[in-house]
Amino acid sequence: MYDFVVVGVGPPGARFARRAAAEGYDVLALEKGRIGEPLACSGHVSTDVWSFAGADARAALLQNEVRGARFHVGGPGSDSYPFYKREVVSNVIDRVGLDRHLADRAREAGADVREGHTVTEVDERRDRVRVTATGPDGVETYEAKMVAGCDGPRSRVRDALSLPEPGELLHGVLAFDEDPDDEEFVDVHLTAPRFFAWRIPRGEAGVEYGLAAPPGAHVGKHFEDLIDGYEVDVSGRCSGAIPIGPPERVTSRRGFLIGDAAAQTKPFTGGGILYGMTCADHAVREIDPDRPTTLAAYEHAWRADLERDIRLGHLLRRAYSLPEPVQRLGLGALSGEIGVHMDRPTSVLSVEHLKATLTRS
Repeated sequence: MYDFVVVGVGPPGARFARRAAAEGYDVLALEKGRIGEPLACSGHVSTDVWSFAGADARAALLQNEVRGARFHVGGPGSDSYPFYKREVVSNVIDRVGLDRHLADRAREAGADVREGHTVTEVDERRDRVRVTATGPDGVETYEAKMVAGCDGPRSRVRDALSLPEPGELLHGVLAFDEDPDDEEFVDVHLTAPRFFAWRIPRGEAGVEYGLAAPPGAHVGKHFEDLIDGYEVDVSGRCSGAIPIGPPERVTSRRGFLIGDAAAQTKPFTGGGILYGMTCADHAVREIDPDRPTTLAAYEHAWRADLERDIRLGHLLRRAYSLPEPVQRLGLGALSGEIGVHMDRPTSVLSVEHLKATLTRS
């Protein structure tokens, strides 16, 4: 019997598998297809990613360095309001490469990571969990003390454990222009209903264009307007769901959720790579597979760490739907040098941000 079966080997699942295996637990991690594919997530992350991936990953995965963002109330060519730091604030990375790198590190730590295994059933019992998956050799059933659902916004594990769903699922779409661009600023357009569109320069890898909005918001049309405004030809289109708003519970008797399955994402950007891996670390520290009561400690730990940032993130997102004159007024007043960490909106109260604000005034 395994200590943990991990379903889904994206960044949260790979991080948990690696850390749990390093602690001496017997870990099986299952991914339904090839790790990292299909791509359905942006590769724009804070520089904190290297503390999780390891400094050795930077040379292979880094595509561009970013110092700030230009916010636009309108589409391409409209007035912009820059927010920036003097140093690098974020990185653009090879998103598929990150997943594979993290999975390799999990294997190196001793986790049994298997691709091409689609989980079809999770049966939670009093003293164990039975996970059934279809793989290259047919249908197989595995038993574990606990199951970790790291299988994304439409989590099969979450459904099997009868855990509540995220507050909402946005519809996101991505596409790419192959022309190299190593500019230091990303562009954010507040033109999508209740969310935004973006342009991210990826160095020699080209440019990423994306947009997210609630279902029914004609995401395709808004995305075409974005592309037409930039007058570019794009390829490699992909789409996916973005969970916003963690449910009131992400644990059951012998199961728990991490990452997008638990909607551990930033409400103001939809990003969840760093939040998911942070929560994976909390899970490893708090959960003992021989003591199911420790699942409550995981619930408490990750919420205590991220709850304030998620709550403030919801407030920031509301600003995307303010009347255009109000948006212009607010952006004009706040733009300039900042000291805010892109993953932690509560850092708006930090000494670093206060110093940046006083310097520009």
